[in-house]
Amino acid sequence: MPLQRLRSPLVRLEIASLWQLAWPILVGQLATVGMNAVDVAMAGHASAEDLAGVSLGVSIFHILMVTIMGVMMSVNPTVSHHMGAGELSRIPQVVRQALWKSLGIGLVAMALANGATVVFDHMAIEPVVRALAKDFLHVISFALPAFCAYRVLYGYSTSINQTKPMMVIALLALALNVLLNALLVFGLFGLPRLGGLGCAYATVACLWFELATIVWWMHRSPAYRATWPFGRFEGPNGPGIRKLLRLGLPIGVTFFAESSAFSLIALLVAGFGTTVVAAHQIALNFVSLLFMLPLSIGVALLSRVAQALGAGDPVLARQRAWVGVGVALACALFTAVGTALLAQQIAGAYTSDVQVATLAAQLLLFAAVFQMSDGTQVAVANAVRAYKVTRLPMLIHLGAFWGICLPLGCVLGLAPAWLPWRPAVPMAAQGFWTALAVGLTVAALALTWLLQRLSASRIGRSGRAA
Repeated sequence: MPLQRLRSPLVRLEIASLWQLAWPILVGQLATVGMNAVDVAMAGHASAEDLAGVSLGVSIFHILMVTIMGVMMSVNPTVSHHMGAGELSRIPQVVRQALWKSLGIGLVAMALANGATVVFDHMAIEPVVRALAKDFLHVISFALPAFCAYRVLYGYSTSINQTKPMMVIALLALALNVLLNALLVFGLFGLPRLGGLGCAYATVACLWFELATIVWWMHRSPAYRATWPFGRFEGPNGPGIRKLLRLGLPIGVTFFAESSAFSLIALLVAGFGTTVVAAHQIALNFVSLLFMLPLSIGVALLSRVAQALGAGDPVLARQRAWVGVGVALACALFTAVGTALLAQQIAGAYTSDVQVATLAAQLLLFAAVFQMSDGTQVAVANAVRAYKVTRLPMLIHLGAFWGICLPLGCVLGLAPAWLPWRPAVPMAAQGFWTALAVGLTVAALALTWLLQRLSASRIGRSGRAA
């Protein structure tokens, strides 16, 4: 049912319920981003070589983490459906099987992280930087099994409407990360001075801390007693794990396509010089922070829509979906206008270099344009996942990022001479950001169409069944 046909009290009630779930997720996401920022900042104060090595290691670790988040996300719609249907007794088994899945994914991710170090052998970087980047990945790979299991419990907790624990745990982990980085990077209180490698050890400790803390919290809180997953031991169940993988792997591929596209763009603009690279990183960092808002709304929206579907009410599910998309779009409009109006001030807060700040401000104007599409696509994508549809959104994202965004960005940004239809002068970073706006808009429109078709189809089937 379109939003204009809803009574405003119902809309306000849904917005309030959605925000109650979303704001703790937002704070937790910002705290998690803060951990990465602390790693880079601490390494930068150690030495330029430490900063370079940690940055290279973090770039690969970030792609793995984002992909894992997607693969583990299959627990969200599954548990939310059972929650909405009142089938609380079925939730513990889902969580237990998801944890078995997380063990396998975690071990695979460890192997990939260690294998990815060969990439540094083919890069023109200083030997000391190469050695640090390799050691960083070797150490931090031990955090991946804990991260996989934590994301399962994160999705389970979110799906039963318990989001505040993750916020508190993320804030505690951020504080612990600052402390451990200071101790290990700079060798305070007689500890060995590990430099950038200390960031890896600190991250490993923090991610295992998050896993242990959420298990402790769940054990102590009455909110988890009806669905407590650790009441008995249960071995891995092949069909159950395969079902979760069928849902989660396409989401993981989707997240990988997006994160890897942004990483590749950063490499492609590197040839235009330090000023362009610095401006690109400033704009990308700021946009990544703003993206946490629609992303948090999208995660909360997934639970709200899936619970309505589990309760057998597709009309309510569609209402919740479009209200959530409207909220995400309104937030994106607000941040877009703010970014456009304050572009110069934002860029100036990052750097005192006039040339870098000027170019970063120009890129922030492009960012303001695509925030509307970006906010819409992430909200609609999560609403679609609530219907347990993940493969078609994966294809849409692959097409948008790898079929449109990257090729168009290369044409506009690099203007290769062998292309007959190309700009007279390469647009450099502006060309890639123009392509990002186009790709995200295509993804937003295609996913919106898909949500409309899915919601209408589910209502139609429900009516025929009735």
